[in-house]
This record gives sequence, C-alpha cells and structure tokens, in this order.
Amino acid sequence: MPAKTIIVTGASRGIGLAIAKYLLTAPQSHNVVVVARSLEPLQKLKEQYSKQVEVVNGDLADFSIAQKAVEAAIKSFGQLDGVVLNHGILGQVGKIAAADIDQWKKGFDVNFFSLVAFAKAALPALRQSKGKIIFTSSGAAVSGYPGWGLYGATKAAMNHFTMSLGNEEPDVTSVSIRPGMVDTEMQRELREDHATNLDAEMHAKFSGAHKDGKLVKPEQPGHVMAKLVLDAPKDLSGRFFSWNDKELDAFQE
Repeated sequence: MPAKTIIVTGASRGIGLAIAKYLLTAPQSHNVVVVARSLEPLQKLKEQYSKQVEVVNGDLADFSIAQKAVEAAIKSFGQLDGVVLNHGILGQVGKIAAADIDQWKKGFDVNFFSLVAFAKAALPALRQSKGKIIFTSSGAAVSGYPGWGLYGATKAAMNHFTMSLGNEEPDVTSVSIRPGMVDTEMQRELREDHATNLDAEMHAKFSGAHKDGKLVKPEQPGHVMAKLVLDAPKDLSGRFFSWNDKELDAFQE
C-alpha cells in the first residue's frame, strides 16, 4: 500500500509523539505533518526523518494553523489521508463557583474550536482520500469530576462533534478515543501543579496511580490511535471508545 500522509497535533511529546513515531517507522513508513507549540522536538523528528516530516509550529488557539497544516500536507506530499487531533490543555482547574470565564474561553479555543477549524480545513482532502479523523478524548467527557468542569466540558463537546461528523460526512471516518490515565506531562501537572486546586480524593487517585506504576505508557493508546488513523473501518465512525475496548482488538498490539 502506498505511504499515507497524516497530520498529528500535540506531536511534541506524550501520546502525540508516540503516534508520530509509529507512523514514521512501523510497519510501513508514512508521511507526517507534526503540529505543536514546542518547536525543538518537532525539529528533531524532521532531522531524523527529513523526507517524511513537515513541521507546523504554533499555539492551536490560533485557528489559522489548521489551514497551514493541511496546505503543508498537500504541498509536500500531494494528499491528506488522516488527522489525529491530540492537542489539549487542562485549562483552569477548580470549582465552577470560582470560574474565570476568560480562562474557560481559552480552554474551549484550544480544546474545541481548534477541532472545528481543523475539520473544516481538512474535510475537502479527506473526502477525496476516504480519510480518517481521530480525536484524543477523555473519561472526563462522561464523568463529572470536581474541579474538572472546563476540561470535561471541552471533551464532551469533542465527543458530540465526533458524532456529528460521523453523521454528516459519509466518506470520512471520525473516531474519538479515551486513552486512559497516561504517563504524560498532563498527569505530572495534575499531581504537582494542581495539588491544591484538585479535590483531595482526585489528587490521591492520580498520585497513587503514578506511585503504583498504574499509568499507561503513551505508546499503548498511541499505537492504537496510529493504526486507527490509517485503517479505521467505517462502522466505527461517530463513536467514542476506550483505547483498549474489545471492539478495537484488531488495532491493539
């Protein structure tokens, strides 16, 4: 099968980096447009896989980045076969009673409105290639955790957006994935930076999972998501899954 071209956002670390590396190496190498705020890790990928990588650097709250990434894919590689929308911020952590509306707006800009910008920019090319859009969601989308109102609301909106795309775009397969508790920078933020903002029970849950070695490695959900952006079947479209659900057995290592 010919090499595919995939855009991966949040590609500088964690799950996004694991997805990008999988696509670049295994078992057939593909082309990847890597998008993130941190430039240095993206440049390292470009140095290592020069012919297969294009870099788009910037803050995803800037909605023009979506169009830039799509244009980079088509200009460099001639097509676009898939998009993994994996970027996101925790935003304000704390009770709704203390919500800062500007921080909530920023959270929605990065975690939700940028998805709309990416989908809109990518859909013409993805319809042609019968492509895929994979979203990094969260258990917070379907559970109300104290202090997580903003983050959970953005992920719930993401899941609904996936459903809408699944209904509206018959030629594009859109799937939302819950990666579980992954050993990433976001988990470190929760344990360390938000110790006082988080409900004590929640903080204990995150700290305990880290201490007991129960956090998932980024490669575990990352490789499932990488395989999905290449080959997700149409019957998964518009749906939300945990990365290790039975229905995704074919994509697990």
